[in-house]
Amino acid sequence: MKVLAVSVGTVRPLPWRGRALLSGIRKAPVDGPVDVTPLGLAGDEQGDRKHHGGPGRAVLLYPAEHYAAWAPLLGPLVWPAFGENLTTTGLLESDVVLGSVYTVGTVVLQTTQPRRPCHRLAAHHRVDDLAVHMQRTGRTGFYGRVLGAGHVEAGDRIALVQRPRHGITAAEAHRVLNVDRDDLPAARYLLDHADVLPDSWAALLRRRLDGHLDDQIARLHGNSPDTAKESR
Repeated sequence: MKVLAVSVGTVRPLPWRGRALLSGIRKAPVDGPVDVTPLGLAGDEQGDRKHHGGPGRAVLLYPAEHYAAWAPLLGPLVWPAFGENLTTTGLLESDVVLGSVYTVGTVVLQTTQPRRPCHRLAAHHRVDDLAVHMQRTGRTGFYGRVLGAGHVEAGDRIALVQRPRHGITAAEAHRVLNVDRDDLPAARYLLDHADVLPDSWAALLRRRLDGHLDDQIARLHGNSPDTAKESR
C-alpha cells in the first residue's frame, strides 16, 4: 500500500446549470512533502464546509485502481480526477475497516467514512449523472481523520497499525447508507457500532428504521433551493 500522488486545491467557481458552485475539487499534485494537520493538507481548501472537510474528513483518499473502470465513461484521466488528496494503490473501500489506523508517511490517519458522492463531481467532469454512477458502483474513495500530524509525499508507504473487530468496511457503510437503503438489518448492525459513524449518519439510519426514508436528490443532482444558496 502506498501513496501515488498528493494533491491540493483552492476554492474556485465551478459552473453548474447556469450558476457557480464554490468548490476545491480541482486539485493538482504537489512535488515533495506536504504538511498534514487535523484540519487537512497545507494549501487545500473546501468550498462547502458543511459537507466537506473538517476533522472527520480531513483527508480524502481515492484508489488508483478505479481509474481504468472510469475510462469508458470519462475517457483517459490523470490524478487527482476525483478531488482526492491522496491517490493510493493497494487499499480499496472493501479493505478499509472504519476506525482503522494507518501510518501514511509520518502522518497517523484513522479512516472515518466513505465519500458520499455529490453533484460537484458531475460539475467537475461535466457529466450530469456522475455522482449517481459513483454511488452505484461504490468507487467512492474514503476519508481519514488525522490523529498525528506530519507530512506525506508521493511514494510514501501506507502501513496498517490497528483494525477494529467490528468489520464494517467503507464499502459496507456506503452500501447500507446510500444503495441498499431498505436493508434494515444491516442498518441496525451499523447502529450497534454507531461510534464509528458520523452523528448525522447515525441519525439518518435511526430515522430510516422509524420509516422515514431520506431524499438523495439534492445531493446527487444539486437541484434544490439549498444548492442555489451555496452558489451565492
